[in-house]
Amino acid sequence: MSIARTPRLAAALALTLVAAAGCGSAENTATGETGAAEPTTRVFTADNGDITIPVSPKRVVATGYAVPALLEADAPLVGISSWKRGEPLMTEEDLKKYRELTKVAGESAAETNYEAIAQAEPDLIVIGVPKPVLADIDLKRLEAIAPVVAIGPSLPSAWRDLSRKQADAAGALSAFDAVKSEYDQKAKGLKDKYASVLPTLELGHVGAYGEVAKGNFQREFNGSWGTNVAQDVGATYYGQVKVKGGGSKDVSEYPSIEELTAAFADADAITYSVAADGKVPAAVQYVMDSPLWKELPAVKAGRTFPLRYTEAATYRSAMKTLDAVDEAFAPLLTK
Repeated sequence: MSIARTPRLAAALALTLVAAAGCGSAENTATGETGAAEPTTRVFTADNGDITIPVSPKRVVATGYAVPALLEADAPLVGISSWKRGEPLMTEEDLKKYRELTKVAGESAAETNYEAIAQAEPDLIVIGVPKPVLADIDLKRLEAIAPVVAIGPSLPSAWRDLSRKQADAAGALSAFDAVKSEYDQKAKGLKDKYASVLPTLELGHVGAYGEVAKGNFQREFNGSWGTNVAQDVGATYYGQVKVKGGGSKDVSEYPSIEELTAAFADADAITYSVAADGKVPAAVQYVMDSPLWKELPAVKAGRTFPLRYTEAATYRSAMKTLDAVDEAFAPLLTK
């Protein structure tokens, strides 16, 4: 299916070309002097190469992990993909904007609506999916609409650099840096609060993505979704994966339930992922129902702590995670 440019887009393009023809130099009307005009484009390095993009985009389409990042950064969004997994992590203001914006893609990259993106008339498209998933997107078709930068996740903890790069592409670093500063201050305060207890503990974490049908559980190490924000408060998760599989599989693994004792026998305390409402996911409940769980030293000592909002991938949403970490670890200060 071909994508026809709208009359509005064609007119805008014509005006841009005319303006570019006359912008080789700028004249100072007060002095009569001429000088080089400010550049209107720049080269941006993305997962899909070095891309020429507007210096100050005016109409941005975002998909995947770029959606919450650019919502928080107050980027000039005109279309986004659905991002249901992030809704519990959004502030009321960001959730309102999210719901009002036109959805140009579904939850997966394969659900990209190219016609809807064209109708949004973007001057920049930010694709926030992992590199392997780019194969599900027709980049050439998107590039016929506007410059495309693919900036996708790698390690779970890399959301910090990832979201900054997405905000940079969209010309929205000012708002991004303000939220980051707020997060950093909050994390430092909590790190100071727990300085007498957390650094002394060897922690383990049970993630929410074990597969009950296969009889395994998810163990997350430093740098994973369930652990990385708690690390900013001073938590340390001991051990590492036996075989790195790339991306999140570099920092989490899926042992059989029979290996539960070996996995957490040395843990002074264990955290585990729960839903935003505090409910225990089936994959975690499977672990907690095991007789082996009840025999773990950390469990017998009453040192198991539920963590909410473990899927945070932006600084503003991670502030909710910090609150949840504080709530979970509070008993450590009373024992």
